[in-house]
Amino acid sequence: MAADVLMCSSSGSTELTPEEERVLIRDIALASESNTREGDTFYLLTQRWWQHWIEYVNQDQSNNMNDGLSLPENCDSAGSITPKRPSVIDNSDLIYDSASEESSAGFEIHDTLLEGRDYVLLPYEVWNQLYVWYGGGPTLPRKVISSGLSQTELAVEVYPLRLHLLAISKGDRTTIRISKKETVGDLHRRACEIFYLESEQVCIWDYYGHRKHALMNDMNRTLDDANIQMDQDILVEIINTTNGSVLGGSMIQRNGFLGKENASVVAEPSKLNPSIAGNLSASKVSSRSYSTDPAQSQSLTPGVRDLESTSSVSGVSTRGSSGGLTGLLNLGNTCFMNSAIQCLVHTPEFAKYFREDYHQEINWQNPLGMVGELAMAFGELLRKLWAPGRTAIAPRPFKAKLARFAPQFSGYNQHDSQELLAFLLDGLHEDLNRVKHKPYIKSRDADGRPDEEVADEYWANHIARNDSIIVDVCQGQYKSTLVCPVCNKISVTFDPFMYLSLPLQSTTTRTMTVTVFSYDGTALPSTHTVTVPKQGRCRDLIQALSVACSLHHTEKLLLAEVRNHQIQRMMDDTLILLSTIKDDDHLAAYKVSKFEKNGIYLQLVHRCRGQGASDVHNASEWKPCGTPLVSVISSNDGIKRADIQATVKGMLSPMLKNKAGQGGTALDRCSETNAGNAQTDSSVMSKDCSSPKADMSSSLPLQWVDDNNKCIDLSARDERVIRLPSSSSMLVAINWSDELLKKYDTQCLENLPEVFNGPVTKKARSEPLSLYTCLEAFLREEPLVPEDMWYCPQCKERRQASKKLDLWRLPEVLVIHLKRFSYSRSMKHKLETFVNFPIHDFDLTNYVANKNNSRRQLYELYALTNHYGGMGSGHYTAYIKLLDENRWYNFDDSHISTINEDDVKSAAAYVLFYRRVKIGDPSVSNGTRSGGNYNEP
Repeated sequence: MAADVLMCSSSGSTELTPEEERVLIRDIALASESNTREGDTFYLLTQRWWQHWIEYVNQDQSNNMNDGLSLPENCDSAGSITPKRPSVIDNSDLIYDSASEESSAGFEIHDTLLEGRDYVLLPYEVWNQLYVWYGGGPTLPRKVISSGLSQTELAVEVYPLRLHLLAISKGDRTTIRISKKETVGDLHRRACEIFYLESEQVCIWDYYGHRKHALMNDMNRTLDDANIQMDQDILVEIINTTNGSVLGGSMIQRNGFLGKENASVVAEPSKLNPSIAGNLSASKVSSRSYSTDPAQSQSLTPGVRDLESTSSVSGVSTRGSSGGLTGLLNLGNTCFMNSAIQCLVHTPEFAKYFREDYHQEINWQNPLGMVGELAMAFGELLRKLWAPGRTAIAPRPFKAKLARFAPQFSGYNQHDSQELLAFLLDGLHEDLNRVKHKPYIKSRDADGRPDEEVADEYWANHIARNDSIIVDVCQGQYKSTLVCPVCNKISVTFDPFMYLSLPLQSTTTRTMTVTVFSYDGTALPSTHTVTVPKQGRCRDLIQALSVACSLHHTEKLLLAEVRNHQIQRMMDDTLILLSTIKDDDHLAAYKVSKFEKNGIYLQLVHRCRGQGASDVHNASEWKPCGTPLVSVISSNDGIKRADIQATVKGMLSPMLKNKAGQGGTALDRCSETNAGNAQTDSSVMSKDCSSPKADMSSSLPLQWVDDNNKCIDLSARDERVIRLPSSSSMLVAINWSDELLKKYDTQCLENLPEVFNGPVTKKARSEPLSLYTCLEAFLREEPLVPEDMWYCPQCKERRQASKKLDLWRLPEVLVIHLKRFSYSRSMKHKLETFVNFPIHDFDLTNYVANKNNSRRQLYELYALTNHYGGMGSGHYTAYIKLLDENRWYNFDDSHISTINEDDVKSAAAYVLFYRRVKIGDPSVSNGTRSGGNYNEP
């Protein structure tokens, strides 16, 4: 039962009105944010509390928007109601349950928080004022730092570096939080304090991946410039001050590591205690700690980074003559670019083309191109990456060209690697288009001609205008069929494609539990658990519930979020994303009539006497309880007290305790109704659960809150018409006295289940998905979206035609984009679905509609990009197979390491690169090839 009270009694007024609070905070915020400087402090505040406060100080607007369905909780002695004032600030949902405030770390916030969804950032002055008014906590301060290569942008460092300090000679390790803008000297001092060491006894190493990478002896260098990453190790070496040697043994050589994006601190003899070494090697890099905050990315100054020796960074031991194992430095959130470039650079056809003389094919006059500059910049970068040696390259010249011709990729924010890849392929094609003067060609519709004839005509027309190495290698053709739903006109075209974007959304679902209430008293509440798309909308949930509860065609469902025994919000917008509904929320669905004209929604809220209460006339002793009910009351002839009494009695009639010897309680009958098949017919529920007709002679203790926030007693016999509310709803409260509870069994109203009441993990199941299934979903016939209607040449109108795609001509290199990211105006989401994609024998023969092509359409994976982390953050890498070595490598910016083929498949896979298998290709080695002969599976 909520601690807050819905009552009609005097309530103490606050020092400031809600409007005064709003204006004061607004003025403070404007003044403080305009003067924000590096080093200022901002504070995290939970979004839920902040939203509550916003609604409180904008009560007039919110009341109008909610049509009066938001429940006020307090009214003064004169009967006026004031909106609920937020209780103390509670940031507990931002921190781990086990968090404790320690001097070294402070409160640990969850790693996956998003600004605007989970928290807001407030300047010190705003936080301080709210804290004075409301108190609470915990306090979560964060500093403003400079970011970007120019260091001119300001950002709040929500997640300071979390570093693992390892003092191996002492058999000790600890974890600290430290700003990336702190210096190596600051980290050195922290390590000495933690391990009780003198400054001259200690030297610290960048120990990423448990291998030495750099001695950190420039005490004035920031950790950001030193390329220290989230969750990595820092080695603390204890020096023998007598002879200058390292305690415990010789130095560890810097010979390889798996990829750097996280950090720790280690004090080390070279011979590790087995138990300690085991603990260290068991630690794994978590993808969720990757960040795209420019301030968290590598941002060494140009001179320092270009001169930095990285010849041993790759850690890959290969034959000296082998090329293609050169990394790309991260210039600041450029991992999205690096991963895409490495996949293109390691496409055999492109590697051969750009290492030869391609300048004669540059189209210097193409108005759609970049005057050849993009092609030359890419060719120069490719040659450097295939040159002998292992020194990582800073792709600054290429990025400068990219920013010039594609401003959307300028700066140092994170971007989508697939969007960059699409731009690069298109830009390189235009720069290298062999067609200098494109002819004008008007395409003809099929008009019943054979598909083969029409497809060849379309392809010839395309090649007449577009002819480049990109088209030779990457472009295919699909058949597009549109059918008018009115006149059945069929339009067939054959269009080129550069890549296939395959959908994943249909594979992830979510179960949601909602209790359905009848409005006319024909049935007790029934609880239903339905399955809906994880990224669906409220309309999907309403549709599933309508089937589950056997909704009559004359009825509709009103969906509401219930919190603290009151309706928090009516979810009447069917486009609300289901992802905004949390697993621990409580939802109710109310059946109402579709066709009630001039009807007003009556919201019935329940109040019970507090424990130990003795005075039934004292309003302060009545507290909210149970689940609100909603019904419709006709206002055609005005509304009288008797009408409200009759409506409420009808709503409560199923809960009347049995008469005439009927056995069992209402809760028993409610449970029986909900057991078994969730799709119980409403007529059956009415037969089993309805109770004898309500006794209309006695009045219920009801109170109505009118538009003037006055509490009006509805118990008195008064046949006068009451003044109708100006909104479309009215709020009525019922006081459940002990005497009344003897007549009604209200157990069915007491506990509203959570949206998800499954295992403690409360994670939506995401089942593995075959790449073939994704392809079939892409090729499936479906209607066009209303925003993309087709103009039917026969109807002479725009129609929502059905569209069917078929593969017709496949390229030498097939690029497949897995659509993991979805966008809307207010939300971004990433699907973490694991897609089971073939590495060998990706057979598309049966998916090609052109049956005149008799050869098998078989492909092998040779490269892919991965994305770790969430939307707007995370990290990109590339897995690439060097075909001459038949070996897979992980390209993680400047860091390269070998990986097993079994590890190539993961839920991080994003863009897949397949090459056509040629009969007798010696680079294909999958167990089905022997002596250069291909064996049919």
